[in-house]
Amino acid sequence: MGTSISWITDATTGQLPSVPPDSAALAMGAEAPMTYAELRERELRFACSLQRAGVRRGDRVGLLLRNCTDYVALYLAIGRLGAISVRLNWRLTAPELRFQLQDSESTVLIFDAEFGDTLDLIRDRIPVRTYVARPGGTGAAPAWSVPLDDFLGPETEGDFPVVGMDDPLTLMYTSGTTGTPKGALLSHGNALWIGAIQSMSWKIDRRTVALTQGPLFHAGGFEVLLLPALLSHGTAVTFPSGGFSLDAMLAAARRHEATVMLVYSFMLPEFARLEHLEEALPPSLTRIVTGGDTVMPWVYDVFEERLPRVNLTQSYSLTEGGAVAVHLEHEFARGKERSVGRPQPMTEVKILDPFGDEVPTGEVGEIHLRSPGVSIGYWERPEATAETFTDGWCRTGDLGRVDTEGFLTLAGRAKDMIRSGGENVYPAEIEKILTGHPGVHDAAIVGVPDEKLFEVGCAVVVPEPGAELNGEQLRNFLAGQLAKYKIPKHFVFVDELPRTASGKVLKYVMRASYAEIGDRAT
Repeated sequence: MGTSISWITDATTGQLPSVPPDSAALAMGAEAPMTYAELRERELRFACSLQRAGVRRGDRVGLLLRNCTDYVALYLAIGRLGAISVRLNWRLTAPELRFQLQDSESTVLIFDAEFGDTLDLIRDRIPVRTYVARPGGTGAAPAWSVPLDDFLGPETEGDFPVVGMDDPLTLMYTSGTTGTPKGALLSHGNALWIGAIQSMSWKIDRRTVALTQGPLFHAGGFEVLLLPALLSHGTAVTFPSGGFSLDAMLAAARRHEATVMLVYSFMLPEFARLEHLEEALPPSLTRIVTGGDTVMPWVYDVFEERLPRVNLTQSYSLTEGGAVAVHLEHEFARGKERSVGRPQPMTEVKILDPFGDEVPTGEVGEIHLRSPGVSIGYWERPEATAETFTDGWCRTGDLGRVDTEGFLTLAGRAKDMIRSGGENVYPAEIEKILTGHPGVHDAAIVGVPDEKLFEVGCAVVVPEPGAELNGEQLRNFLAGQLAKYKIPKHFVFVDELPRTASGKVLKYVMRASYAEIGDRAT
């Protein structure tokens, strides 16, 4: 492998082990794929244009884009310059975006024009000096931005720096127990190893057609399957943002003859119940990767009966932990359905107690991961970095146990994270805002089961004396400050929150109390 992410397209030049330039690289849905030669040309044009705009090694470039082939070309171009792509969630509100752009000190922002109105609210409070708008959809390029076609020059040759494995490559924001988002940094080496580890596990090579989904600003949408497919010079297929459906996914799988697919766990029940499942999938498909929640036993039954050729593979990790750290192959799943599997190649798992000592086999503790894919740390957060990363180990905040055969089973979330429809939702972030409402005396957010999304937020609220509150009022209050997917689905009003003698909120009691939301919710 090369020493930077530029390996992906440099290998088409003949200077490295060659890749046929006309081989399929990247496709959006059922559309015809972009070739490696086309991807390389687009990447180099972006690199030259960004360099002309003043982007240098170490600079941060924000990406506020829906899924598109340009997203991948920009990720590669920014990495070629030794700069850092800041992958922004386009569902965020103006205050949320302002924080991340200020925190990362992004000086260039490439965005879909439809987000221009949101950015206009914060332009005077962020460090961005160059705005590049990608027209299309519902918006035209704002007057204060440069249209992408004007920004992108024809040049493909520049004086690019030498970039190595330890150089930072990309920055993704993740919240936590404090409610303050932190930027998790992945290096070029992290990206190369994340791709190599999956390739080793799942035999990803030039013959692979990997069909994935989800937003490219997430590790699950980019680093899982899509990145290793490109690094192995196979074909990566993903989908434009919005309007996704199982029918569209299956049509693309047949169109491109997918060999491996990503299907999030909250989609699996609907997927497994498809009437013509066998005919809907291409004969080329041999593996489906899933993650986010454990697979229900009846889903394995369906696969064994109707899709015996397809290996249903569970996976577990987190952005900081290397995208995919643990996996459960179908052949080992029976009797282990509650497990998430064993470590990937080059990956270690250990379970520690609160004092930092390893627990005996079978006992519950906090999960720690180590691999060359583990993040190099948090952006400008030395204390948080020291707390989470030690000697290559990543402290996950998740609880689990490892049995005598090395299988990991999750036992809870030490960080109280809610996993809703493929998105991570952090209660502390919501609680911090919700308790700022003048009518809210106290509040706590817990995850409760949901038929469609597996888990959604439930806000348990203690009103101020005399305040008259309802769920609609609080939803509207949160809507201007939080992305829609973070806003709790249920609101429950109580006289007080259950607490320990030391004042700690007993969230496990609330999760049990509101597992079956009834008339108390609004």
